[in-house]
Amino acid sequence: MTILEVRDLEVSYGALKAVSGMTFTCRGGEILGIIGPNGAGKSSTFNAITGRVEKKGTVTLSGQSLDGVPTCEMQRFGLKRTFQQNSFFTELTVLRNAEMALGRAYCPSLPALLRNPFSIGRRARVRIERARELLAEFHIPPEYGSLRPDEIPYGTQRLLSIAMSYGTGAKVLLADEPAAGVGGEDMEVLARILDKLRGLGVAVVLIEHHMDLVMQVCDRIAVIDRGTQIAYGTPDEIQRDPKVRAAYLGGEA
Repeated sequence: MTILEVRDLEVSYGALKAVSGMTFTCRGGEILGIIGPNGAGKSSTFNAITGRVEKKGTVTLSGQSLDGVPTCEMQRFGLKRTFQQNSFFTELTVLRNAEMALGRAYCPSLPALLRNPFSIGRRARVRIERARELLAEFHIPPEYGSLRPDEIPYGTQRLLSIAMSYGTGAKVLLADEPAAGVGGEDMEVLARILDKLRGLGVAVVLIEHHMDLVMQVCDRIAVIDRGTQIAYGTPDEIQRDPKVRAAYLGGEA
């Protein structure tokens, strides 16, 4: 089932057309990769989908238009996003960051609190336990829970970024270069997490420069070059496409 549908997306910054005619869909339980050279328009595509920049074209989530939905409301519709740069509450511990990612979940409403003021302690314990489970789901060792984010390894910081974006769950997760600065075993862990999200039925849209990761985990790939989508297909089809080899993978057209 198609969860995210993007049609004829266009983004302009003054006279510069950053994205033109970007069109793709992503089903639940699918990983769609978006690749292209630096400055091709990949992040502008994410910014347009999430309402951070003005756009032309349509974006629908489970058949519902997102036009006019404020960026801060996107997560209410199940659309979550990670960023190229880690974003944490740096003064809080890793565990407390995970708690913050849960938002209002497990927090009693005012009427419920008035009816049973002692429920706040029980709900706090449940919230902490769920935060611990969230960290474990994203392969973050429990011993890091008491540390600040800048005190844990960089690869684990990237995983924490994804965990915090995912929070209580998502229909669509836009992952903007989650493997930036990551390698070796951390890359393998990231691949397993992306595959796990697919297994949970999340529609994952992945911007990434690590071609090994893209070809390993993606079901389909959209290629963008100088703002224009030049190819769209399976990893095998993309690798055989002469336009892609010329523009991005280093071959000849």
